[in-house]
Amino acid sequence: MECNGIVNIDKPEGITSHTAVSKVRRFLNTKKVGHSGTLDPMATGVLPIMIGSAVKASEWLVGHDKRYIAGIKLGIETDSEDTSGSITSSFSGTLPDFEEFRAVAESFTGRIMQTPPMYSAIKKDGQKLVDLARKGIVVERSPRQTEIYSINAFIEKSGLFLEVFCSKGTYIRTLCADIGKRLGCGAAMSSLRRTQAGFFHISDSIGLDDFLQTSSDKVLSLIKPVEGVFYSYSIITLPPFFERLFRNGAPIFLHKIGQGAEEGVLYRIYGAEGFFAVGEVKIIDGKKAVKVKKFF
Repeated sequence: MECNGIVNIDKPEGITSHTAVSKVRRFLNTKKVGHSGTLDPMATGVLPIMIGSAVKASEWLVGHDKRYIAGIKLGIETDSEDTSGSITSSFSGTLPDFEEFRAVAESFTGRIMQTPPMYSAIKKDGQKLVDLARKGIVVERSPRQTEIYSINAFIEKSGLFLEVFCSKGTYIRTLCADIGKRLGCGAAMSSLRRTQAGFFHISDSIGLDDFLQTSSDKVLSLIKPVEGVFYSYSIITLPPFFERLFRNGAPIFLHKIGQGAEEGVLYRIYGAEGFFAVGEVKIIDGKKAVKVKKFF
């Protein structure tokens, strides 16, 4: 089955993002499959999986803002900053009440500095931190700035939860651990569900098992065109002659096709059969021209 586009998978708990991609790859019998925004095995939720030529759009997908719902357990600290890790300390005093927890949690709104956890895919001297952590090796990590746009604390079935809207690169496990430190009792993330990644929402997702059981005649309806990633971009339409030149790598001077555009801005490029590339407008020999950024 040949297809190109993005399927919004609701990743189940207990498997890696890589495993989810492998299952989709085997199901579609295609080699070109990738994902944007890794989810840990214990995490569930939105995992956009790119298929075919859509893999080329990965650089535009990884920088999106995210929304999460995270469970948080007060009174313990672990080596992984979540409850799947080994407990490194336990609090024996009286735990903070909900109002104190909420006030402290919501105080993390805004730009904050986070030290990436050892259990992460960040590399140090060519090695993933998580691989070093599994060997019991801890290395120095530099704090990074991230932004929490909003954070709301709530109780559900006697458990504490956080609803977080944040920028890319935010570690929710670390956020939970830092909240615990500020409360003085320690904390670890107990669950995580990603409900949004950019314009991909959990309401529009399909469970991995459901996707893998979809009949071949319905699969294509679940795979969204890669053009959707660029809906916010304006369109430049190329006449047939100029489309051929563009496809061969030539810059197209905009005055020759009677279209205006803004320097340094990316555009959706349309030809006779619709969207086929993203182009960037540059100044060449004192005139505006559009050059290919990526073909799809």
